[in-house]
Amino acid sequence: MTSTSARVQPGSFLTLHYRLAGPAGDIINTFGGKPATLTIGAGELAPALEAALIGLAEGLHTTLQLPAGAYGEKNPDMQQWLSRKELRELGDPDEQYVVGDVVQFPTPDRKGQFGGVVVQLGEEAVLFDFNHPLAGQPVTFEVQLIGVL
Repeated sequence: MTSTSARVQPGSFLTLHYRLAGPAGDIINTFGGKPATLTIGAGELAPALEAALIGLAEGLHTTLQLPAGAYGEKNPDMQQWLSRKELRELGDPDEQYVVGDVVQFPTPDRKGQFGGVVVQLGEEAVLFDFNHPLAGQPVTFEVQLIGVL
């Protein structure tokens, strides 16, 4: 039996819709919007997600369940207290923090950003979790492969 559909392989350029969700709900969902484009092996998706895509055929719409660890394990060292003084210097001095908020921080070179989730509020400092939101959690990965080149 021969297939005329292209299959995902290392280096493939993909056009796809995808949804990533953990137990608390969606993290990313492109369905209903513009599809994403990416290259397998370029590091745009977690290695476990890229590995799950290898061999899938163009046109396929499927949902995969990945075990906890697809985004690594939660690292307790990635939780850090930042003083309210530091936070005022880094951003909006009038910012009000709420547990569960995702706050964007500049990278040390000031060329990018990374997010931290507010975990706990203290009088003088705020505890942030800089782990990936899906670290240590099972992942639902829904994908619709629109194009494979």
